[in-house]
Amino acid sequence: MGKSDLNYSLREMMTIAAAREIKDGDIVFCGTGISMLAAMAAKHINAPLSTIFFETGAIDARLEEVPLAVADSRVMYATAVNGGLADAFATMQNRFTGSRVVGILGAAQIDIYGNLNSTVIGDYRQPEIRFSGSGGACDVASFVSRTIIFMQHEKRKFVKKLDYFTSPGWIDGPDGREKTGLDPGGPEAVITNLGILRFDNESRKMYLAACYPGINPEKVQEKTGFKLDLSRVQTAPPPSAAELKILREHCDPQRLILGQ
Repeated sequence: MGKSDLNYSLREMMTIAAAREIKDGDIVFCGTGISMLAAMAAKHINAPLSTIFFETGAIDARLEEVPLAVADSRVMYATAVNGGLADAFATMQNRFTGSRVVGILGAAQIDIYGNLNSTVIGDYRQPEIRFSGSGGACDVASFVSRTIIFMQHEKRKFVKKLDYFTSPGWIDGPDGREKTGLDPGGPEAVITNLGILRFDNESRKMYLAACYPGINPEKVQEKTGFKLDLSRVQTAPPPSAAELKILREHCDPQRLILGQ
């Protein structure tokens, strides 16, 4: 992802856009890579009272350096609790904490209701590509109060019908989760390299909420495999100098995730 005229990369824009979705008091469940960096950025920029935890059981680490994986020992530095997988998933389902948990996910495919595929491309029995599968993603999407989803914006990823249904979004509309017996929480935002998408409160269909500076809505629609509502689109505020300084110099000074 190249530099824009304002001298920040689209990966930096994505990270800051996701970090802005996290608020003080949120308990953030995140995985490896850009989702971890977004949680770190939020903690250091706009949500210092948020709490980050990982499926390996590390809760509220100081995160002085960006870890390379959820099993990296750096996720355990100065934690409030070092537990295990059971502790992490108990936090999501606890009646006191579960209503404040935000999950950050990624996937190979997403549909208009925010349902995700991270299992296969093609037929399940003879797939073109087989991925690592759900891991904890289905549990996260099922139990947390809201999810933020990272996607590269390509027509082959934003599809009318998933090749495999791995993790639930809004299922098939406003009553989809309730009819399936899931908690009411669901996907809140999809952060891509082109903009930010959200879900209508009534239909639960995805719509384009914001484009990044220099990107027009027509380009986003061109890269999407289903019809998007473009009537509410705005321009996302670019990263501020202060946000970029903290992201670059404190969160990822070695550019392990942001790249060169």
